[in-house]
Amino acid sequence: MSASPTAPGVLNWGLIVALGIIWGTAFMGVATALTGLTPWWITAGRVGLAALILLPVGALMCQGLGTIKGRHAWAVVTFMGLVATALPFALLSWGLTQVPSAFAGVAMGSVPLLVLPLVALFSPDEGIGPRRIIGVILGFVGLMVLMGPGAFGDGTLAGRLACVGAAACYAVGSVVTRRAPPIPPVAFASASMVIGALALVPLAIVIEGAPVLTRWDALWALLYVALLPTGLAAIIRVRVITTAGSLFMSLTSYMVPLWAVIFGVTLMGETLPAQLFWALGIILLGIGISQSRAIAQQLRPRTRT
Repeated sequence: MSASPTAPGVLNWGLIVALGIIWGTAFMGVATALTGLTPWWITAGRVGLAALILLPVGALMCQGLGTIKGRHAWAVVTFMGLVATALPFALLSWGLTQVPSAFAGVAMGSVPLLVLPLVALFSPDEGIGPRRIIGVILGFVGLMVLMGPGAFGDGTLAGRLACVGAAACYAVGSVVTRRAPPIPPVAFASASMVIGALALVPLAIVIEGAPVLTRWDALWALLYVALLPTGLAAIIRVRVITTAGSLFMSLTSYMVPLWAVIFGVTLMGETLPAQLFWALGIILLGIGISQSRAIAQQLRPRTRT
């Protein structure tokens, strides 16, 4: 039986669980890469390698760059490549020089809540309703707790703002994607990565000069981040959205911050303040309230007639 938004199927359930874990490891991977590489080269390498992965995949699926037609479509993928790919990856790479990887993961959990006020502004026909308003309020409370008063005294305020800024970039990208003209999904992802790489590589050269590797495990971490959380994850995301819908895909919003915290504590040995766990709980509660009705409708068993 084929999958659909009302019946996602076992495979799609497995894929979003895998995706939550893969994305949850991205912050740990970038933090490890930072031990032997510089932030701009990590960002440029991550996007460039992902582009090299996605381009042949798109060609094999008959979704090469040539399938993107028209100035409007190219304007959208250019915007996505710069604002929703290059910029947030750069902010995350730099932010992780200042804060634990788990912090970045929890900040990413706010993306679905940051999307809602943008939807109210740019897609008022969708509406946000009382539940979503409560969810947004809780989400911003969670972000304030996440930032915390300690940031003003420990020198990490800029790093924390960078991670939240990356989440805001992803939220903007989500709204733009909803309003984009029809573009083959793999071509969309490939073009965004190519444009992001074309912007990032020259910047990395200007800002940091030639890349310098001081630890081999940092290179392996970069390759991992490029292959799985960036390249493979983009393909899985396309598959899930096209077969089970974007709402089903949004369930990863619960998984990513949880896995980021688990990996940060167990594998990175990070010592996390209590406020981070409070922030995580408040943000997840906000997501749950804002999406409770829609998710319940989707996951409710359907009777056959």
